[in-house]
Amino acid sequence: MDFEMTHEQALIVEQVRRFVREEIVPLEAKLDPDASRIEPEDQARLAAMTRAMGLYGLGIPPEFGGPDIDIVTQTLIAMETSQHRAGLYSPCFGAFGGAGLAQLYEANDDQKERYLFPVLRGEKRGFFGLTEPSGGSDPARAIRTRAVRDGDHWVINGSKIFISGADVADFGIVFARTDADKGRGGVTCFIVDANTPGFHVRRVVHTLRSGHYGTELQFEDARVPHANVLGEVNRGFAIANDRLTRQRIPYAAGCIGVAIRAQEMSIEYAKQRETFGAMLSTRQSIQWMVVDNEIDIRTARWATLAAACKAQRGEPFRAEAAMAKLLASEGASRVVDRAIQIHGGYGVTKDFPFERWYREMRIRRIGEGPSEVQRIVMARELFDQALY
Repeated sequence: MDFEMTHEQALIVEQVRRFVREEIVPLEAKLDPDASRIEPEDQARLAAMTRAMGLYGLGIPPEFGGPDIDIVTQTLIAMETSQHRAGLYSPCFGAFGGAGLAQLYEANDDQKERYLFPVLRGEKRGFFGLTEPSGGSDPARAIRTRAVRDGDHWVINGSKIFISGADVADFGIVFARTDADKGRGGVTCFIVDANTPGFHVRRVVHTLRSGHYGTELQFEDARVPHANVLGEVNRGFAIANDRLTRQRIPYAAGCIGVAIRAQEMSIEYAKQRETFGAMLSTRQSIQWMVVDNEIDIRTARWATLAAACKAQRGEPFRAEAAMAKLLASEGASRVVDRAIQIHGGYGVTKDFPFERWYREMRIRRIGEGPSEVQRIVMARELFDQALY
């Protein structure tokens, strides 16, 4: 399979690379090492630049105002936008816009008017509420939050955990069990307004991630109109599962971008740092670390682009997306760890981005499905169908 970039892709990637190096990195150098946000005027200035590039709103379908850029090119871009200190979770500080909540593209016309379009205009913010305290590698079967039909409403009781942005959101997409006997087939997706009586943010949950926290949510007889059911009753997990599968490709690409930058910095440092009369780059132990880094990067990059190609062709890509996420998150973690080792004591200081990447890369091996889940997904695909 040929993964050579087209001429157009190469131009776009180079344009994004210059933007990161010339605009994002210098701006970030003035911020606290744990910063994840920039001033509104800087945000507006950078967004204006990406709009001029024709790249604002990556991930938004063209029919909803996004740029008409294919999945493979979006993946290549994601490998560039994460190449700075805050890049894993705040790539370019949102200068390229966001895709909103992808599940809302499945909404009916009324729901799109009330939720999707306001999100795309920046007038509303939403959260994605799937994970529960019961946890488990099968989120559908782990869902204990219940929704019971009561006339034109559903009454929701239960809790969610590790939910990003719920404390500042206007609404959320919440998954609840509506049929106890149907497993994955008994989950429904609801749009829950933040001011719904009986719904509240119970507490903030701090993690390894810089400048970020999750929330724990509580639902106590929260009444949600039937008009706010997203999709079909008992078919909600299909919406969540499609989102999880598709999200694994850009998620992997972001990990690869950090690994690429860590490798570049390690090579540059090893060629400049002298110990006991010799450059680090001449020492076999350092050379082998750099080679192992390159193996991890190229393997993950190949797998991620393969998944993107299959998705772009409209072919099943669940196994490929799982492999990409697994290889990228685990491989990039190793690359960052070796980069710290190469830099020695400097590697664990906040003078360099490695310590932040090291912490946040650990989360990447759990988010969007932990490594074990990716192996489960691949095993199911391997035993259910021939992949070769």
